[in-house]
Amino acid sequence: MIDKIVFFIAAAACLGGAMGVILARNPVHAALALVGTLFGVAIEFVNLGAHFLAAVQVVVYAGAIVVLFLFVIMLLGVDTAENLETEPLVGQRPAALAIGAAAAAILILLIVRGVQVTSGAESTTAALDSGGKSNIRILGEALFTDYVFAFEVTSVLLVIAVVGAVVMAKRPTSEEVDS
Repeated sequence: MIDKIVFFIAAAACLGGAMGVILARNPVHAALALVGTLFGVAIEFVNLGAHFLAAVQVVVYAGAIVVLFLFVIMLLGVDTAENLETEPLVGQRPAALAIGAAAAAILILLIVRGVQVTSGAESTTAALDSGGKSNIRILGEALFTDYVFAFEVTSVLLVIAVVGAVVMAKRPTSEEVDS
């Protein structure tokens, strides 16, 4: 019973933080709401008994990644107001609506499928056979053998994002504007 109570409280924290990320007008407030969401996910990991993943969630995501987001936000400048009437990329809003509709359809499909699974249909996945190994060892072996390419691609994408933010934040000097 306590597990369910903790689950619902952490889920409410996750949803509240996610809504804060979406609805916050100030990007710093949105980043702080993201921290709340990530802490809610960490609580869910603790509730599942995955203490290592909870620690990684707090240290890596709530710590390092959000600090990186805040660094980029401050580098780009939060004091400038943007005109929301002009569209910098033509067709961006209709594409976002189409992608959002597709995501909503997939989510509804997953919810319907989830209801069928909980109604008694057999699982299509096999149980995890740990073979006496700890969760951390299984995670490490999977991460650095089967998923090492995806792990490295993610790190390269993060570095590219930081470099791109620095390039975008570089304001032209008066000499560059004149030429």
